Amino acid sequence: MSGSNGKRPPLVAERRFFKSAAPKTKPQTKAKSSPKRPAARRPVRKSSWPVRLISGLFRLIIRTAWAIGWRLGAALTVIVGIATFYFYAQLPPLEHLIDARTRGSVTLLDRNGKVYAWRGETFGGQVMADTVSPFLKNAVIATEDKRFFGHLGISPRGIASAVRINMREGRGPLDGNGGSTITQQVSKLICLGVEYDAKKWPTEAEYESECRRGGVWRKIKEVPFAFALEAKYGKENILSLYLNRAYLGAGARGFEAASQRYFGISANEVGPAEAAMLAGLLKAPSKYAPTADLERSRGRASVVLGLMYEQDYLTKAQYDDAIANPARLSQAAEARAGGYFADWVMESGPAFLTNDTTEDVIIRTTLDQDMQKSAEDALAYVFDNKVKSGSTAQAAIVVMSSDGAVRAMVGGRKTQVSGAFNRATQALRQTGSTFKPFVYAAALDMGYTMNSVVEDAPITINVPGSGDWSPKNYSPEFRGFITLTDALTHSVNTATVRIAQATGLEAVRQVAAEFGFASDLADGPALALGVSESTLIEMTGAYAGILNGGSSVKPYGLIELRIQGDDTVLIGQSGGMGERVISEQAARQLTYMMNQVIERGTGARARLDGRQAAGKTGTTQAARDAWFIGFTADYVTGVWMGNDNNTPLTGTTGGGLPADIWHEVMLRIEADIPPTPLPMIIPDMMPPPLFPGQNATFGNPANPPKSQNRRDPAENILLDVLGAILGKKL
Repeated sequence: MSGSNGKRPPLVAERRFFKSAAPKTKPQTKAKSSPKRPAARRPVRKSSWPVRLISGLFRLIIRTAWAIGWRLGAALTVIVGIATFYFYAQLPPLEHLIDARTRGSVTLLDRNGKVYAWRGETFGGQVMADTVSPFLKNAVIATEDKRFFGHLGISPRGIASAVRINMREGRGPLDGNGGSTITQQVSKLICLGVEYDAKKWPTEAEYESECRRGGVWRKIKEVPFAFALEAKYGKENILSLYLNRAYLGAGARGFEAASQRYFGISANEVGPAEAAMLAGLLKAPSKYAPTADLERSRGRASVVLGLMYEQDYLTKAQYDDAIANPARLSQAAEARAGGYFADWVMESGPAFLTNDTTEDVIIRTTLDQDMQKSAEDALAYVFDNKVKSGSTAQAAIVVMSSDGAVRAMVGGRKTQVSGAFNRATQALRQTGSTFKPFVYAAALDMGYTMNSVVEDAPITINVPGSGDWSPKNYSPEFRGFITLTDALTHSVNTATVRIAQATGLEAVRQVAAEFGFASDLADGPALALGVSESTLIEMTGAYAGILNGGSSVKPYGLIELRIQGDDTVLIGQSGGMGERVISEQAARQLTYMMNQVIERGTGARARLDGRQAAGKTGTTQAARDAWFIGFTADYVTGVWMGNDNNTPLTGTTGGGLPADIWHEVMLRIEADIPPTPLPMIIPDMMPPPLFPGQNATFGNPANPPKSQNRRDPAENILLDVLGAILGKKL
């Protein structure tokens, strides 16, 4: 059977064979696509019941935690909001918080009106963030809270960082670094709004200690309080509070007080170097105070400058200049002058206006800062160059004018102190031979002269209740009959005792007391050799009475006291010249006699080239105390040396190291003062003794004077003449 074209059609078997054997090639033309059939759904496999149980529990926990969490969060937000509102309502106006000191301050001015010391807590005045030096503002932010303008009062990132640091260093999470923002620090400074109550806290220090106390509860309370501060005052005012209330060492409260104290300029004027040093104090005010350790303070300032540069508060040029030229202290802060003097002046006024004042007080004083530095430098020079290393000996110096105005005071070898034991005013020590001028003053005031003659020979006096007493001289030989001038020049003990016996111990005691000896004076004949105790300032004041012509002197340092901002003087000068003690002629003779002590006697090491000076050495029993007190026409200076435990000095007498110290002090303070002759009477100006025989036996204890009353020299001469006519002593 054939097809229409004459070919046989293929068999069915062949079709199947060739169709299956044909190569599987894609058709040349794209066939029309047919609609896709939906894929068959795979059957869902049911999980086992334990898996379903765990999954359900997990979802339940998540839903429960979320339900509890958002409710707790909402409740916490409400609580914080209520607490914030409560604190917000309690906060007073800003001006009430700027200066909330419970104690006032005392600012001490020298004789020229310059500040040299402060006591109490000084508040230099209000400064505001928008007017303070921008360098200082930026230094504080860079150091204490670089995100200050970006948070709402607390910094979670800062707290987390602080916790990490504390844990890494082995402390508790909230011990050490607290991550506090400036706002939180202000919260501490104002004690979370709790005011100081003297009934609850005995001292302000205890109050502030509790305000700074840490702990979890304290941190929790800080959060709403910080929010309240931010809401109430805003960033600029919070920063202003911080600038005014932060403590910055040396009694300075606030940056204005600190800037004035350390640099002598306002906080509005400080540059990068000063700003960095001030901001560096915030970490540890006492440790980094520049008056305590300037180099340590500068090192901390360098760290602050680095932070300011890193945070783009300083240009490279400003940073390099500040590093190369670190902050310098003002003259008063650098010298830290008058520590002992300031303490003494504070004690001279009423406590409610000095140590316990609630006002800011200004005290003008007699201190001369140049003389103070001269005295300190002189003391250091002698101990560095003439005292063996490791010596524990102490020394004190007082410099005053002839009217008792104290110009300088050194109370010990460590001069940069406050509140320390003041050996110039508090140490009662035996005076030794520095007391002898008052024995001679009594005799001269009775009418004897520097030319009168006294015997240097062994002497024994019976002291009731003690037996015989025989004073010895420093040197073993005796000079025989000598003038009063020679007796004082060479500090002859036997001659001085004879004079005291002849003049009368009561007269000597009266002269000494009127010249300023406040301590009890010895009763026996040893009084003449200085066994009584006195302070250096009393002794120096007594010598000032000799220089001024014989009038008593009360040493003083306070000129006037007033409240800051008020011109009314509350307390005026509290010392000066008093009543006449001996005649001017007696004082001028005594001045010459003391001049000879320096020119050719025991005080030769104190001699000043080209300048007249007078003085007296003193060494007590076993050399426990060594003194030199003397004067020029300009100033009186007293020097004491000894050990605090009253043990003997080694190889030291009044004519040794104390005279050296006196010499060094006077060289410095008199350097720019033209020489002025001492107001003294020389021997040639005095008449010879009227009765040489009588004067030759002057001081014979077997013939004491009938009257112990001191007389005017003219009266004494008249009585001597009448006595000669009548043939008896009047």
